[in-house]
Amino acid sequence: MKIVEVAVGVIKQGNEIYISKRAEKLHQGGKWEFPGGKREEHETIEQTLSRELAEEIGIQVTKQSELMLIEHDYGDKKVRLDVRLVESFNGQASHQEGQQSQWVAISDLSQYNFPEANKVIIDRLVSLYVQNSEKK
Repeated sequence: MKIVEVAVGVIKQGNEIYISKRAEKLHQGGKWEFPGGKREEHETIEQTLSRELAEEIGIQVTKQSELMLIEHDYGDKKVRLDVRLVESFNGQASHQEGQQSQWVAISDLSQYNFPEANKVIIDRLVSLYVQNSEKK
């Protein structure tokens, strides 16, 4: 089974992350996700993420950094998620394809139904930003 390479953008503004709901007809449809998309053959992950976020939510990424790499087997599909933190961008994030989307507090992300592969991203974000702020 071929592994689908996906660039995932964790778009952070203050203590909030931008999430969107997957279209029902898609794999893992109806669940919330961090925006992004499949890497084209000729692209780097950075290029993929910049292209996808411009197309999907209308922002121009000005800075991105590695957050984590996840490989997950859903049984019917294997994915490699190259998860990147986006804290600097131009434009207002709003879904260009009619999907529901919103800014959510990092501490509230676990209340949303995400695909299984995304749960470790939420755990990482909570450990980086919520637990650290509680220690201050």
